[in-house]
Amino acid sequence: MPRYDNILQTIGNTPIVRLNKLAPQGVHLHVKLESFNPLGSVKDRLALAVIEDAERRGLLRPGQTVIEATSGNTGIGLAMVCAQKGYPLVLTMAESFSVERRKLLRFLGARVVLTPAAEKATGMLNKAIALAEQHGWFLCRQFDNEANAEIHTRTTAREILDDFAGERLHAFVSGFGTGGTLLGVARALKAADPAVRIVAAEPDVAPVLSSGIPQPRGADGQPSASHPAFKPHPMQGWSPDFISRLTEAAINEGLVDQIVKVNGAEAMRLARALATQEGIFVGTSSGATLAAALEVARSAPAGSHIVCMMPDTGERYLSTPLFEGIDIEMNDEERAIAASISAAPAPVPQTVPA
Repeated sequence: MPRYDNILQTIGNTPIVRLNKLAPQGVHLHVKLESFNPLGSVKDRLALAVIEDAERRGLLRPGQTVIEATSGNTGIGLAMVCAQKGYPLVLTMAESFSVERRKLLRFLGARVVLTPAAEKATGMLNKAIALAEQHGWFLCRQFDNEANAEIHTRTTAREILDDFAGERLHAFVSGFGTGGTLLGVARALKAADPAVRIVAAEPDVAPVLSSGIPQPRGADGQPSASHPAFKPHPMQGWSPDFISRLTEAAINEGLVDQIVKVNGAEAMRLARALATQEGIFVGTSSGATLAAALEVARSAPAGSHIVCMMPDTGERYLSTPLFEGIDIEMNDEERAIAASISAAPAPVPQTVPA
């Protein structure tokens, strides 16, 4: 392994792993494990890209406070980058997101401003914009910042192409939140091979893309209201209550070939199956992406290679329904194992020499 000058140099170059038990027979289904990034998610790439782009363009001054709206992973990535580079960080987050995300952010030195769950992602975004304007802080604008997509074109997609050099990639499957991964990877993969299928996955109860309904926007281009097709869903980090500019660009540029709607219970079932059958520990959004990839795989030609994104680690979900039924105390089976040891033989008396 190489030596690094700082933690930020370890971002990227995440592994692609073939599934051996969950994939349909005859199809090669692979997962790109973004949990191998230093702070455990794909958003480490975004965080570094947005901050370094702002530094290059003179938009971020030394010591200036950085602010962003986040469901957790972007904020955690930003907390790492800002800690290493010396920027104070304030994050706005809807109170509905998991408590371990808040604790991780504060552990990394960030300040977390919670917004009402009823206001959804739109509420935390509006709060971040207002705070940035009030205090002169640098707002990352992850939902429409081209640096977000560019880092995935330059790194994530390049890694996929290198890993499949000399082989044909049938499809790339991803959910979307900011849309940066979907847009950035799709641009590069389509440029390399226009025949590769780009599949976007979204919650079945919040079909904001497949509804075909445009996102309401104000004069400034920001979402003016929640998307009419949005409903709350369990895939944290996936599909906010608005369509981001980057996601919109992926659609408008004709990069998305298929949209697959995913059930929340199936997403959690597959996240658990990845852990127990493949030894891969990921969150609900990864299970949801796998559900979409399996639908694609069932109709794919024999021998096809399909890659789906695994955005983060399961440790972000310990307090969510994903871990419902996972007890901290022993269950009946475990108590039976504990009691299954035969009675120990009586100790042999030791003869003490005269």
